[in-house]
Amino acid sequence: MTGHPISETVASLMPRAKAELAELVAFQSVADPAVFPKSECEGAAEWVAAALRTEGFQDVALLDTPDGTQSVYGFLPGPAGAPTVLLYAHYDVQPPLDESAWLSPPFELTERDGRWFGRGTADCKGGFIMHLLALRALKADGGVPVSVKVIVEGSEEQGTGGLERYAEAHPGLLAADTIVIGDTGNFRVGLPTVTSTLRGMTMLRVQLDTLEGNLHSGQFGGAAPDALAAMIQLLASLRAEDGSTTVDGLTADTEWDGLQYPEEEFRKDAKVLDGVGLIGTGTVADRIWARPAVTVIGIDCPAVVGATPSVQASARAQISLRVPPGQNADEATKLLTAHLLAHAPWGARVSVEQVGQGQPFRADITSPAYTAMADAMRVAYPGQEMQSSGMGGSIPLCNTLAELYPDAEILLIGLSEPEAQIHAVNESVSPEELERLSVTEALFLRNYAASKAL
Repeated sequence: MTGHPISETVASLMPRAKAELAELVAFQSVADPAVFPKSECEGAAEWVAAALRTEGFQDVALLDTPDGTQSVYGFLPGPAGAPTVLLYAHYDVQPPLDESAWLSPPFELTERDGRWFGRGTADCKGGFIMHLLALRALKADGGVPVSVKVIVEGSEEQGTGGLERYAEAHPGLLAADTIVIGDTGNFRVGLPTVTSTLRGMTMLRVQLDTLEGNLHSGQFGGAAPDALAAMIQLLASLRAEDGSTTVDGLTADTEWDGLQYPEEEFRKDAKVLDGVGLIGTGTVADRIWARPAVTVIGIDCPAVVGATPSVQASARAQISLRVPPGQNADEATKLLTAHLLAHAPWGARVSVEQVGQGQPFRADITSPAYTAMADAMRVAYPGQEMQSSGMGGSIPLCNTLAELYPDAEILLIGLSEPEAQIHAVNESVSPEELERLSVTEALFLRNYAASKAL
């Protein structure tokens, strides 16, 4: 990727990009004050706003969204008559999980084995740096040929819908001719990929109560209904013996007809232990892009260390259900709730609380913007053609933007390829991918402006 002026400019900017990403990663910006202080998110938002001001953005603002978080907005005017492009990223991150399992501190950018490690490096603080690099390269090579709006969300990982509600209440704010969501990734390192579908999600907390208080398991165990055992039985009802998701009334046999994901590659990417089988049926692509998938992401129960011989009176779990395109997250929420209420054993008292939701998304990859993106990727990734894949994760804002701006073209690219291990310990970004995708975005903006001028 040498010889093109944009490529050479981006390459020269990479040391600055690394330093800036290190500053941004240092904020423990988990949008849950029960995990890290709210000031960490506020500090990250201020950092993003300052970066936009430095680049000449106007109307830079910290938007107080209905979920109590802040999104950062800025506008960079382009030439008269130029189209407007909205660039999206988010600065909030997932919790670091077990910090002792990280090989380097999660909020300290560390270079190792040719990658940059730290929480948010790929998902999605690196996405914001990608936008900055693309714009800087264009400025150095004749100027930015489009008007640019940037929106950097503060609660994407929580799924609490703050920015969606804010955008709905201010429908003109994010209006654009095309939208680049910088929060997905290549199918694998070095293979330029746009994401054509996203699964939606619903997040529920379920609580079971069976007793007024815990009981001695020797005196009462065997007849007293154990809430933790009831929870285990209830959660088991969400999967068939082969591991397929089984929520009463929810279709789970859709097939994926695009780019396939070979099973051995998936096993390697997912780091599945030798001898352990994959779950579900159909192709891997069917299972992770086209079908619903339930995951128990947390259980409140006594820790092994310090546990007492007690029959548990209450148990609580948090359940994530990924919802594929073609299904509605509202309906999936109703079906999952009804399933939990119907399958609780022994008459256990059940309460269900919804804590997050987002609709699935399908992009129109035949639109002119995708032609401009394919041409850009061909230059940034010599010898490679743009591929289209699904993504099992959710970006709830996509559907909100599609509904608000039905004529806008929406493209999804980013840094979260399999080696990035987003949401897991030792998250990292490939600096080569950051460089190539920054070149891609810069060339896309130039190509897109030219196509609109014809």
